[in-house]
Amino acid sequence: MIMDKIALVLAIIGGLNWGSIGIFGFDFVAFACGGPGSAVSRVIYTLVGLAAIWCISLLFRDRDPVENDI
Repeated sequence: MIMDKIALVLAIIGGLNWGSIGIFGFDFVAFACGGPGSAVSRVIYTLVGLAAIWCISLLFRDRDPVENDI
């Protein structure tokens, strides 16, 4: 499902950004978008948060039997 893939990509981006903050003290999203309080940064942070919530549903879904044959 395309929404699952988009959510996973956004969650990965968020995870990499948090890793960058934790290891290097560098917030790439804030750097690229004009600071942590800018509207663009806040939209990106919100989308990443929503994607993470969506990814929670992936933990509880049954896999499609057709996918298991591959």
